[in-house]
Amino acid sequence: MLYENVDGVLNCQICNQHCVIFNGKTGFCNMRRNEEGVMYSLNYAAVSSLAVDPIEKKPLFHFYPGSLSFSLGSVGCNFRCPYCQNWSISQASLEIGVRDILPEEAINMALANQCKSISWTYNEPTMWFEYTYDSAKLAQKNDLKTVYVTNGYMSSESLDIIAPYLDAANIDLKGMSDKFYTELCQAHLDPVLENIHTMHEKGIHIEITNLVIPGYNDSKEDLQALVNFVAEIDVNIPLHFTRFYPHYQMSDIQATPVETLDKTRKMAKEAGLKYVYMGNVPGSDGENTHCPDCGELLIERNGFAVQSDKLKKGNKCPSCGTKIQIVS
Repeated sequence: MLYENVDGVLNCQICNQHCVIFNGKTGFCNMRRNEEGVMYSLNYAAVSSLAVDPIEKKPLFHFYPGSLSFSLGSVGCNFRCPYCQNWSISQASLEIGVRDILPEEAINMALANQCKSISWTYNEPTMWFEYTYDSAKLAQKNDLKTVYVTNGYMSSESLDIIAPYLDAANIDLKGMSDKFYTELCQAHLDPVLENIHTMHEKGIHIEITNLVIPGYNDSKEDLQALVNFVAEIDVNIPLHFTRFYPHYQMSDIQATPVETLDKTRKMAKEAGLKYVYMGNVPGSDGENTHCPDCGELLIERNGFAVQSDKLKKGNKCPSCGTKIQIVS
């Protein structure tokens, strides 16, 4: 799907890398190849990872809290983040070993495991777009919700096609400077911001995650810009600030001080954001949902597990009656 043939050279339109692919070559993601002027997806139905996850692991805290999501990942990515947690599949080839699971089987497995949703995650879902598209259409027919865990770098054409079949997305907004994106991800910031706007406008439930990396995207200016960007779209969008730990090619960078996350969370709330969370800080109150008006503890979490949920029918705070923006 989504390519143009110009004299045997293919212009890929799946994501904002907009690769120009010559015969016998693959694009930046290594998963789309030009064979005699025809584009082939190399990883259709090729599953490297699967699990029955709590929806909170995506992380999605305001989308059917406490439910299970059948989670699938493949191989390939359109970013080159040196701190990637899933680099062993995102930067790998199909030779690592994959299992073919066709859309029908994936949906049946999700239903058999009593999952409320199916998620394409672990690697960038846009890199097996045709598979997620076919699966999402089938999921909708089976009353199964659909989730993208994404870097948000899909093309506008891809987003227009998948949007009618996509219920929720967690977008990893990596920073608020194009320099960060170009130097660390080999990508650009603006397309991600545009896609966040578009997803929200199309009625997709979105939550945003920002991994705070010391010395790279943790300046007060960058964090304030990120907070303001989200607040300008909708103050009800859940925002997750996540603690960085040394990993992959950035093992020499210190872990994010918890104090930084505390200050950032306070900054977000001062900007008017109603639901701000901290990730990778076990035992922190930053993973709980409180009423934005009266402060009542509504959903208590321990890691990815919901310990208690006080929300009643209609998702109203039992103490003050405030409507809580949660899909359930």
